[in-house]
Amino acid sequence: MTQWYYSDYEHNRHGPVGDADMAGLQAGGQLAPDTLVWREGLAQWQPWRSLAHEVAAPAAPAHAGFATAPADAPAGFAANPYAAAEPRSPYAPPRAPVQRMADVYLDGHVVHAGFWKRVAAYFIDAVIVGILGGMVGAAIGGIMGAGLGMAGSGDVGSMLAIQAVAQLASLVLTACYYGWFYASMQQATPGKMAIGIKVVRGDGQGLGFWRGFGRYFATILSGLILGIGFVMAAFTQRKQALHDMICDTVVVDRWAFTAYPDQQREELGTLTWVVLGLVGLLMAGLVLLAVGLAAAAGAR
Repeated sequence: MTQWYYSDYEHNRHGPVGDADMAGLQAGGQLAPDTLVWREGLAQWQPWRSLAHEVAAPAAPAHAGFATAPADAPAGFAANPYAAAEPRSPYAPPRAPVQRMADVYLDGHVVHAGFWKRVAAYFIDAVIVGILGGMVGAAIGGIMGAGLGMAGSGDVGSMLAIQAVAQLASLVLTACYYGWFYASMQQATPGKMAIGIKVVRGDGQGLGFWRGFGRYFATILSGLILGIGFVMAAFTQRKQALHDMICDTVVVDRWAFTAYPDQQREELGTLTWVVLGLVGLLMAGLVLLAVGLAAAAGAR
């Protein structure tokens, strides 16, 4: 039986699978005409359109992964199949483009991300956004300060103006951060990618930039009501926070709405526990600091 290997839209290699499995993958939308595939006897990876006629009738899709080429594979079995498909000219478009977004599968079990996974992801993103915002604020302060001639002037009005512009720029930057990552192929910010979750529409479709952009401002509303909007994720049926309900979004496992729902995980995971532990230590430190400051003030 012929053994096939194929590459998905993220350039991950899978296989070996048989003829019937390949036919099933095609029927399920996993194999696009430009998807690169390889079998024994081929000099290099080739687009599926040129080899699809070789497989049998459709069957249930199978999936198996591998990280390196088989030991006895010929030279045509490239470690990166897309390296063979790239054009020689750096100015020409790729010859074998792949899907930008995964197909949505609605017939599998969906694991919704719980409150604690979301807390861990939010903490990671908050650190990243805080660093970016601080850099932008410092740049704006330096530029505007030099322009207004504030060096050593102590002009309160100018300082407030700089602060307002920096805060506005930071707000827009943060919204763009979330909007851009939610509209990306991973459908998740770096924090959510690290935890293994993503944000999609209620039907599994992608958000798009502007919905992700607006969702950030909806999270502000969730925080304004004493954080109750965030806590709702722990009690609602689909683990939706208030901003999810407003924007028609759900936070799910990274493998939800894909052809591999069995790879979803209900448990928190090691990284989530580590991040939550750091959050707990930080909160405990802040509480002790507040108690210490209060005690010092009372002793005066």
